Amino acid sequence: MKKIIYQLVVSMLFLVVFTSQGVCEEERQKLAQTGFQFLSVISDARAGAMAGAVNSIEMGSAGLFFNPATMANMDGFIDVSASMNTWIADISHNAFSLAVRPASGRYGTFGFTIQHVDYGDLFGTIVSDNELGYEDTEMFSPSALAVGFGYAMRLSDRFSVGGQIKWVHQDLGEAVVPHFEYEDSTRTITNELSPIAFDFGTVFQTGWKSLAFGMSVKHFSQEIEYEQEGFQLPLVFTMGISMDLMDVIPVDGFDQSLYLSVDATHYRAHPEQLLIGLDYRILNLLSIRGGYISNNDEEDFTFGVGVSQFGIHFDYAYTPFGVFDKVQRMTIRFSL
Repeated sequence: MKKIIYQLVVSMLFLVVFTSQGVCEEERQKLAQTGFQFLSVISDARAGAMAGAVNSIEMGSAGLFFNPATMANMDGFIDVSASMNTWIADISHNAFSLAVRPASGRYGTFGFTIQHVDYGDLFGTIVSDNELGYEDTEMFSPSALAVGFGYAMRLSDRFSVGGQIKWVHQDLGEAVVPHFEYEDSTRTITNELSPIAFDFGTVFQTGWKSLAFGMSVKHFSQEIEYEQEGFQLPLVFTMGISMDLMDVIPVDGFDQSLYLSVDATHYRAHPEQLLIGLDYRILNLLSIRGGYISNNDEEDFTFGVGVSQFGIHFDYAYTPFGVFDKVQRMTIRFSL
């Protein structure tokens, strides 16, 4: 028992040091060097309420958006979830996931995901020598889409692995740029790309109570470019730990759980962050959630609730977002 508690404390300290080191080295980092940032936006309401700290928690089919290996820990045969995220600036992020676990997991768990972004209609402009300094062009509607296929497998009763391959598409409309060959002339280009990306993950159940460790790498891809400058997708490396605190602080009277989850994240595009999430569940019926995100300019605390009955789960998350007011997420999930 003492050895396990010692390992738990050391792991928590490692997560804090890992994040703190990234903050201290912020001045030497290359920030804002990635594109396709919509892949980093959380649409799932349960994860959003827990500040995204779900790297080692079973999330059903939605686990493919965070750590594909967690999908292997599904109990049922099928899991379906659909999420709607009213993001900042009237941007709409929607997500759908499906997972099937045939033969009680003997052949692993197969999953499918879709992410879609609607940016709305925008006014196009080009640089001009007139008094305003620009000219209006036609309206355009940028969009983004990601379609993924995933697989997860329990290699033992404690260790699971998983991965996902994604086709990612982003269309930012047309743009007028200077012509390289002819001076004082312009040409029209199409800002549209469709790269392939990969996600990987592992989950380790320690065997002591509900203590679990998770590790994942998301959005791994080759370098791509629109016109001149190359960039990569928002690669992120995450290490996480979670546990039901009721395992060590039992309370008699009724069925309840209090999951604490802590993730340390290392990004290619911005400084490291520490994500802390809590999920208090009563009688497997009502969940009250909260979270905290460190080293973030606009969002820090997150809140949410969830209701479950007859295999149907409804989750809601509310995130104050500084000058952007608020972000609200809703998810409905069915599992059988």
